[in-house]
Amino acid sequence: MSRFTEVLTVSPLSDGRTWVTRKDFGYDIGEEGSGNTIDVPIGFMTDFASVPRFLWMIIPRWGKYGNAAIIHDYLYWEQKRSRKEADDVFLEAMGVLGVSPSTKWVMHKAVRVFGGFAWRGNTGRRKKGLSRVAVTMPEKSTDVPEMLQAKTR
Repeated sequence: MSRFTEVLTVSPLSDGRTWVTRKDFGYDIGEEGSGNTIDVPIGFMTDFASVPRFLWMIIPRWGKYGNAAIIHDYLYWEQKRSRKEADDVFLEAMGVLGVSPSTKWVMHKAVRVFGGFAWRGNTGRRKKGLSRVAVTMPEKSTDVPEMLQAKTR
């Protein structure tokens, strides 16, 4: 069975939306030790699930699916796998976390239908040289993502 490789350790940033990973975090696709692993680096900035605010009462940005959402965010940022594969890994990882079938279905359908906006947005940000991996870790409660980013070379 698939598994997460570490316990998730994150800290919030002062923008109220972004969290940054404090330890390595990953996921083995398919089954433990498959060699098909996603490694999220220390300093990756995530918003967990990108659920529109008006839906938060039904599906909050953070829930039982939180770890899977970070893996999905990273795959959408990195773009070394196809968008469909990223969405399917999200579905599989939610299953590992014991997310209810109805929630898994809704969230997977949502990323299949609306995820293209985030995918294209990340493509554009990468072309501009922006990174979602902090070059310096936040030291103050007032740090925001823009202060932690640097243009990639």
